Amino acid sequence: MYWLSAKSAVVLLPTATRWRSLAGLLRSSSRKCCLTFGSPQLLKLKINQNDRVYCFRDRKAFRVFARTTKKVRNSVGVDVKNLPHIMWWKERLEICKKASTVQLVKRIVYSNLLGLDVNLKSGSLKEGSLNWEMLQFKSRFPREVLLCRVGEFYEAIGIDACLLVEFAGLNPFGGLRTESVPRAGCPVMNLRQTLDDLTRNGYSVCIVEEVQGPAQARSRKGRFISGHAHPGSPYVFGHVGVDDDLDFPEPMPVIGLSRSARGYSIVLILETMKTFSTEDGLTEEALVTKLRTYRCHYLFLHASLKNNASGTCRWGEFGEGGLLWAECSSRQFEWFEGDPVTELLTKVKEVYGLDDEVIFKNVTVPSEGRPRPLHLGTATQIGAIPTEGIPCLLNVLLPPSCTGLPVLYMRDLLLNPPPYAITFTIQEICKTMSKVTCSLPEFTCVSSAKLVKLIELREANHVEFCRIKNVADEVLELYSNTELSKILKLLMDPTWMATGLKIEFDTLVSECEWISCVIGEMISLDNDVNQEIISYPHIPDEFLEDIESSWKGRVQRIHLEDLYREVEQAAQALHLAVIEDFLPIVTRVKTVTAPLGGPKGEILYAREQQAVWFKGKRFVPSVWAGTPGEAQIKQLKPSLDAKGRKVGEEWFTTAKVEEALLRYHMANDKARAKVLELLRHLSFELQSRINVLVFASMLLIIAKALFAHVSEGRRRNWIFPTLAKFHSAESSEPLGEVRAMKLNGLLPYWFDTAKGSPVRNTLHMQSLFLLTGPNGGGKSSLLRSVCAAALLGICGLMVPAESALIPHFDSIYLHMKSYDSPVDGKSSFQIEMSEVRSIITGTTSKSLVLIDEICRGTETAKGTCIAGSIIETLDARGCLGIVSTHLHGIFDLPLSTVSTVYKAMSAECVNGQIVPTWKLKDGICRESLAFETAQREGIPENLIRRAEELYCSVYADGLLRKTGKEEYQKVTSSEEYVLSDLNNTGFDEGDSFPGVLTRKSIHSDTHSGKQRGSGRTMENLQKDVRKAVGIICEKKLAELQKGLESPECLERNCILVSARQQPPPTTIGASCVYVLLQPDRKLYVGQTDDLQGRVRAHRSKDGMQNAAFLYFVVQGKSLACKMETLLINQLPSHGFHLTNVADGKHRNFGASDTILEDIAVCR
Repeated sequence: MYWLSAKSAVVLLPTATRWRSLAGLLRSSSRKCCLTFGSPQLLKLKINQNDRVYCFRDRKAFRVFARTTKKVRNSVGVDVKNLPHIMWWKERLEICKKASTVQLVKRIVYSNLLGLDVNLKSGSLKEGSLNWEMLQFKSRFPREVLLCRVGEFYEAIGIDACLLVEFAGLNPFGGLRTESVPRAGCPVMNLRQTLDDLTRNGYSVCIVEEVQGPAQARSRKGRFISGHAHPGSPYVFGHVGVDDDLDFPEPMPVIGLSRSARGYSIVLILETMKTFSTEDGLTEEALVTKLRTYRCHYLFLHASLKNNASGTCRWGEFGEGGLLWAECSSRQFEWFEGDPVTELLTKVKEVYGLDDEVIFKNVTVPSEGRPRPLHLGTATQIGAIPTEGIPCLLNVLLPPSCTGLPVLYMRDLLLNPPPYAITFTIQEICKTMSKVTCSLPEFTCVSSAKLVKLIELREANHVEFCRIKNVADEVLELYSNTELSKILKLLMDPTWMATGLKIEFDTLVSECEWISCVIGEMISLDNDVNQEIISYPHIPDEFLEDIESSWKGRVQRIHLEDLYREVEQAAQALHLAVIEDFLPIVTRVKTVTAPLGGPKGEILYAREQQAVWFKGKRFVPSVWAGTPGEAQIKQLKPSLDAKGRKVGEEWFTTAKVEEALLRYHMANDKARAKVLELLRHLSFELQSRINVLVFASMLLIIAKALFAHVSEGRRRNWIFPTLAKFHSAESSEPLGEVRAMKLNGLLPYWFDTAKGSPVRNTLHMQSLFLLTGPNGGGKSSLLRSVCAAALLGICGLMVPAESALIPHFDSIYLHMKSYDSPVDGKSSFQIEMSEVRSIITGTTSKSLVLIDEICRGTETAKGTCIAGSIIETLDARGCLGIVSTHLHGIFDLPLSTVSTVYKAMSAECVNGQIVPTWKLKDGICRESLAFETAQREGIPENLIRRAEELYCSVYADGLLRKTGKEEYQKVTSSEEYVLSDLNNTGFDEGDSFPGVLTRKSIHSDTHSGKQRGSGRTMENLQKDVRKAVGIICEKKLAELQKGLESPECLERNCILVSARQQPPPTTIGASCVYVLLQPDRKLYVGQTDDLQGRVRAHRSKDGMQNAAFLYFVVQGKSLACKMETLLINQLPSHGFHLTNVADGKHRNFGASDTILEDIAVCR
């Protein structure tokens, strides 16, 4: 039994009636239990469930409702089951704020899905009318905005028109006249922008197209639903016939939340992919983290989440559930009951208008042995979820040039760490990539949702097929290369974890071969030169380009030979017609030397009409007196557009030209239709391999993400940690290194060693650390650094340290300072205790727990005792971790701890003042440096002095300061410490920065290492250049050092980077000499310490996208500069053309022969 409040009425409707989304009736901005519209207190009656009863406060309201109901049923036949949808739209219109929208809403009547008032002008819903036709389409998808094609516009009426005005910035048709129903629309060319505006605001759109072609007299054009646009799933109708690529956003799932005995559960359903996955046993914080990272289209909450019978907003007000309620209450959601998966799949089919026969594939990956997902606090405090004021971990894992899908994969990897076996595999992939010396593919990244939607709807164009072929070819390239095939095999398991699809290695290779072959046989590739546009001297090239480019260059000519001949014959006939009918006139005009009033004319392209016509004026045949051209002038007739209207006074044509134009257009239309047919058939063939395509595309996304991470990690001098399975304290394994975490030379993840010399810390953690230290001493930064290193380690990634041993934790928790939440009515201490409760609940002996400044939000004495009790609990659990505190009274408590170790951030006495060193040491630090910190931040000196007096009046005079000075060593006067600019770190000035301490010293900019260059498929040129480079460099090096490698060895060490390849990570930081082979067969010689960046820079220029490179690595920048100058000066003498010859005439790098004697070319 459900209650519906309407105006001053409460309507009781039977639950037997099936509604598409009844939960929309039970929610409003102020109440989640019912939907109200400004009505007074409701009158609730308990009535039999199967009865339909309407209860009103007064008879007048009842009469109005009865008349409206009868009128609606008699006029448009809307069944009661559509009332929930109508009320759902009413909610949406009530939040509109634009003045023009508010005026339109006043004309809406909530008696039908369109909101049309049949008494207003153009509001008729008579059967057969356009409004009636639109209502039929709307009834099929009642929760979607309807756009209907009418001529050159897409129109919306009633409720949908109001939304277009509000969110798409469109003006209503006819202004704000009150006598007609609301109407709005957009031109055909602006459809994409309008759809983006609507989906960006969370609305789905149903698009209705007209059947193209002439319609019979006095008959309405046929219309059909061409597609839908949803948030995260764009409209793709007609994409198969265009040249453009389609920007495909991250798909937005439908999310359902529930609760079971194991914990919280989440169900994610992707309508585009036709897949669903479930995850159970989540904590509240982990569930909220997932909600923060997913932009869901619809959110459904299961009744199991309610903690009381009423299900009101008091659910989760205190204790467990409060964080989740705060997250959900800021979103639009609906309640549901029953089996979570089954009911959600039913709702998804209803929302998206899918048939019951549609099957969704379960891609759930087992979670056994997998660490817990990150809590919200942990993810935000290390920047795994970008947070203002926190250094973003994602920004330092990947170079700035890596964006899009690889970044999303790395984010999901960090938020959901994999099992140990997958972690080990990911690390092996990264290690192998860091050692390869051959060129790697570009790793083409294609969205899986984009692939599925375009192929399923058969809207993939030739551009997309080329990208699909690149995906298959790059998988085959990895397979065919002995150095890279190991990487391909290792990528199989991480790809299964990311997609939920299990595909055998041999199956992947064979299917990619088939896909590449099928697409290669059909699609015209870039090197196909047999599809040039026809050119004729008397027909404008723009005309032929516009008409024929709409189908040429898409599929191979062998499939269209007959149509090519037909188009060429039609073009030839058009050319002859133009010569016979137009050329004599043009020739005559050119021979006549007349004043300004003489005749003028020329053959031009009428772009809007897609025709070649004669444009001229002032032709008087009697004046010409039978001269050549007069007969043709008499044949001229005014040009007409497609609707038979005269185009203009200066445009003319002839019957013969019009016949030839019609023939040419028909031939092109036939060819275009055949091309679309072939492309759609190719999509049909690939549908059976869609799982392989999804798997291969994700495999390359993972490969690109890990390749980019290795490149950035090598640049930052990060290392691969030693991974170990974690053994609990109760196991038979000893308490040795398998239970310990060792971090040697740890530095903050946000610090770049290239910009300064950081302060590193070393930790050997076998138990819980209780950490003390002064304000600004580095406690918070140490916790963030340890958390990031541990998280990166259990994900198989590189870590910012000199060496590391990291066990595979089953969970990682980081709790930093908390803030109050006035919206939820919670103080900062309440929020802190809620997070600590969740941490304690989920902590095991295999967990890493990091808590910063525990219990600082309440009264000191009781806060100290709570903190002590928490420490005892964590110590008893046997977990590893760090708990930092300023509550020094905790050391006076009789704590029952077994293995907790006291650690402190040290400080030193400099010129009589205690300053932090940001170094970790054993012991306890009772000095907070509170007065010094306050004074440094600008607190008036008199306030500081008074604070010191009050302090001394309560505590023993000078005791703490004396003890503190005795504990710290004095710094030597020969060293001077400076703080780097704190503003670049994203922290407040009061935070601690162990990584920003630098010593004033001079650093050399000289780099060493390896880099790599590239070559191109011009095989002869590449071989000649490689041989010449070997001879030239060998000849010079032989003068400097005897016994150096032979020219063949140097030639062998020249590595080729072909088109669509990139240098390996071994070139990071190495000195390289490279030769760029340009498409015009000219060369460019250069040297660099950043070969990957230089390759990207060269290929970013016009015409250089497929440029190839040859490179070799040398020891030291000085030698690289010497070899660059040598090649620039001597390659021209070997018959090569250089574009930068002048660079070799003014180089003086200061490299002496004595230095070169000790340098050899690196292998």
